[in-house]
Amino acid sequence: MVEPADRPSAAGQRLGAPESFGVSTLEPGLRPPAQPPGKQVSIRVQMLDDTQEVFQISQRSPGKVLFDLVCVHLNLVEGDYFGLEYQDQRKMTVWLDLLKPTLKQIRRPKNTILRFVVKFFPPDHTQLTEELTQYLFALQIKRDLACGRLICNDTSAALMVSHIIQSEIGDFDETQSWQHLLHNKYLPDQDAIRDKITDCHRKHVGQTPAESDYQLLEIARRLEMYGVRLHPAKDREGTKLSLSVAHTGVLVFQGYTKINAFNWSKIRKLSFKRKRFLIKLRADPSQNAHHDTLEFAMASRDCCKIFWKICVEYHAFFRLFEEPKPKPKPILFTRGSSFRFSGRTQKQIIDYVKDSEVKKVPFERKHSKILSSSSMTPQSSSFRSQVPKESATSVPLADQPDSARLGHQAESNGSEELAAAISPTNGFHDIQAAPVSDPIQSRQNHHGTGSAPDQQFLNPGSPGSEDSPLGSPSVVVNGNGSVNGQGMGVTAVLGPGQSPEGRQLSPLTSPLLTDAGYVRNEDEDEARRKKFPTDKAYFIAKELLTTERTYLKDLQVITESFQGVLGKDEAFPDSVNNLISASYDPVYKFHQGFLKEVEQRLAQWEGRSNAHIKGDYQRIGDVLLKNIQGLRQLTMHLQKHSECLVELERACRSSRKAEALCREFEQQRVCYLPLNIFLLRPLHRLLHYKLILERLCKHYPPTHDDFRDSRAALADISEMVLQLQGTMMKMENFQKLLELKKDVTGVDNLAIPGREFIRLGCLSKLSGKGLQQRMFFLFSDSLLYTSRGMTPSNQFKVHGQLPLYGMTIRESEEEWGVPHSFTLFGQRQSVVVAASCASEMERWVEDIRMAIDLAEQSSSPQTDLLSTSPSDNKLLEDGGAEQESEEELGGSRSSLERQGHRGNTTVHVCWHRNTSVSMVDFSVAVENQLSGNLLRKFKNSNGWQKLWVVFTNFSLFFYKSHQDDYPLASLPLLGYSVTVPSESENIHKDYVFKLHFKSHVYYFRSESEYTFERWMEVIRSATCSASRSLPSTRKDLY
Repeated sequence: MVEPADRPSAAGQRLGAPESFGVSTLEPGLRPPAQPPGKQVSIRVQMLDDTQEVFQISQRSPGKVLFDLVCVHLNLVEGDYFGLEYQDQRKMTVWLDLLKPTLKQIRRPKNTILRFVVKFFPPDHTQLTEELTQYLFALQIKRDLACGRLICNDTSAALMVSHIIQSEIGDFDETQSWQHLLHNKYLPDQDAIRDKITDCHRKHVGQTPAESDYQLLEIARRLEMYGVRLHPAKDREGTKLSLSVAHTGVLVFQGYTKINAFNWSKIRKLSFKRKRFLIKLRADPSQNAHHDTLEFAMASRDCCKIFWKICVEYHAFFRLFEEPKPKPKPILFTRGSSFRFSGRTQKQIIDYVKDSEVKKVPFERKHSKILSSSSMTPQSSSFRSQVPKESATSVPLADQPDSARLGHQAESNGSEELAAAISPTNGFHDIQAAPVSDPIQSRQNHHGTGSAPDQQFLNPGSPGSEDSPLGSPSVVVNGNGSVNGQGMGVTAVLGPGQSPEGRQLSPLTSPLLTDAGYVRNEDEDEARRKKFPTDKAYFIAKELLTTERTYLKDLQVITESFQGVLGKDEAFPDSVNNLISASYDPVYKFHQGFLKEVEQRLAQWEGRSNAHIKGDYQRIGDVLLKNIQGLRQLTMHLQKHSECLVELERACRSSRKAEALCREFEQQRVCYLPLNIFLLRPLHRLLHYKLILERLCKHYPPTHDDFRDSRAALADISEMVLQLQGTMMKMENFQKLLELKKDVTGVDNLAIPGREFIRLGCLSKLSGKGLQQRMFFLFSDSLLYTSRGMTPSNQFKVHGQLPLYGMTIRESEEEWGVPHSFTLFGQRQSVVVAASCASEMERWVEDIRMAIDLAEQSSSPQTDLLSTSPSDNKLLEDGGAEQESEEELGGSRSSLERQGHRGNTTVHVCWHRNTSVSMVDFSVAVENQLSGNLLRKFKNSNGWQKLWVVFTNFSLFFYKSHQDDYPLASLPLLGYSVTVPSESENIHKDYVFKLHFKSHVYYFRSESEYTFERWMEVIRSATCSASRSLPSTRKDLY
């Protein structure tokens, strides 16, 4: 036998296989059929490992000959699961017909690349008996993940990628795994879950490549979109649908949701006529029904035929015992198609492999850098093969002229991408260092090296200095699957920190945040930091400490500052004072003790006492378990917090003096957030404990000393969250309605039972004077549109209300010639609005349609929101349009600099930055809170300033230290982009991230890789809008 080192070998080819022929897959035990005489033609085939091979076939050879040659090249026994696909002259992706001459199907062989891919996906991967077949299936799953076709949640995606990495580089190594993930793209948005991937990878110690393939297929086969390829269609009413075929039958999708499935046993006949695809069902005896025929319209007759053929082949492969025999040729007239399935059925493959006892031969894994098992399965292990080598004859895909691929969009609910024309390709393209329109989606260099070898890819076209002009910020739909973000349109509205003259002002203008008078001691901090532990569990425990400090300060706002105001004035009844005191004081005292224990444990862990010598204190689970069990005793007090919010609002409604007192308190610097948010902080903190413990349990192996305590604490806190989740959801919605009531003038009864807030943001309304910026508020029963007023409190005045009951929505770009526009048809009036970009329009349309459905389901009509009569509303709309002069807008734009009452709320930030936020975004922001020390780079020097930074409510708040009672400055992040600095920016420090909006640029530096990743994660949650269809921890919880 020839040694593998003596000759080049293609990746995926069995080592030591004969040069000529092996075992044919289509005709067991026989060599491929002899080719007819004639001129030889070269055909290029791209393998699943992205190498390309050239095969010589005769001009008159059928497709079966070429397919046999490919299988012989791989020495593949179970080849009938696979097929050859290509793009024909109509740019449609079709399968190579094995019975027809190859050159009659491929008109331009020199310019066509066929792709060898999986064609039939079995329901159980254990039916694939050969390791080589499982390896090729694993490559197909890897390709489907990378191109966004196999959609799943973040947990499944991270687990599958971790098995792929285990098969490629072996056991977990921090540096090697980091570098491998940095230079390989396994998911469209893998940076967001890189931490999950590494956590999963570290658990696969000792797992062979074959075992990794087995586990990968085990996860993939359970996904709803496993092996699904969507074909666009419409039903008789014109509703957009997609059809697909699987081993069970024909599937129907609406958007990305499977709405129907027709089992093979229920289908009597499949046919097509012109553009109509017909499914004829068998009569149901139990319902005494007649034969039913379902009709779907596809884009063209060719589309129907392509889908009909793959349905015929799927049915034959999985349902028949043997290959169907050809139809006899008609004597006079032909009727119907003569197409039939060619090849062995699944039953024939299984029987052949079982009876023939094919000898297992080693094969080569292109991407694997470790010893690969030749016949390893999770049940048996025999021997390992050599380290694989790159094939000398392989051709990179990117160098080929036919390497273009269809783009894929994906949602998070397990759906397939929309086919651009007819059917999607199975191609897998390498990610090139091309310009990226969305800096948030760029990869990040976290490995801590001073240089950034991959930075040109990370942030192409980034400015060389802080004052360089930047593109407008991008808004990205965030999630476990990947959605393409689109940049927000730039409007004439000035951003915060901008004067009407156009001069850019920094939001961080506090004297304590300037360059002068500060000692630059970052080197000392760095030297001290290097002495601390580097274990990830330590930094998770430190996050618990820093966020607990912030949480205690927030509790002080209620227990000390606000109660102090209540005690001096008799505006509130004693019942409210006593309720707040009895509900919050015990919680505050408990967390004072909790914080002391955490501080003591961290001091011991860092070695600031002799206890660290024993090694008994390098854990935090025991402290958490003890205090969460103590916190459970306070559940009764936590349940009272919602009552406090309701009673406080009732007191403000009944007394103008109480309302004025709360308004004055919110003006104080210590109340850096709306007062009602502080009242809900204890409920939010339970979520934070749960998330911290989840990260801790994922980090610890089951054998770790701290794992048992951490898991027990997680079980306790999860039970508490489950017990209080209903109250939490209701109070968050109630609190948001109360906040909006303060921002909007001209409405009555905003916070009524049953009404849900859905989205707020800027849209341009089309009127006789053209497009005018308006702030829209979407609720479950109505849609308000307002404009910025000239009131001292910067409130938004209502221009009109659109009830959602009976409303319809239609895209109207072509009708009005306005980009991203759509029309809302109400019962009383119609409104044409335009979003700033396509992604904003999609979010608004999706949420409005959902709100219309909620309104239709409502059993009782909602009250009118407006405080004036309908005739007054019309006058208000007309008058508002007249009064909204440039002077008024210019004056209101500078309100963020004045920091007047309600001038820096989320509503006002959305107005200035022409964006929107949904209730889902607010819910995600609740759990994505973080605090800790960061170093901020000075603008005009290389010095760094240490600050205590709190991230909450879509903003960064800056303090000199964690002991300060109020922030020095704040930075709203809506509209900002977060990236890593490019090499040209000369930031030669580790763990640095950059925030930029237009010409505002800020650099911040964290102390470790873990904290860097956490800051990037939570800031992205504020700079990226969350789609309703994407799963989040919050949504999964509820």
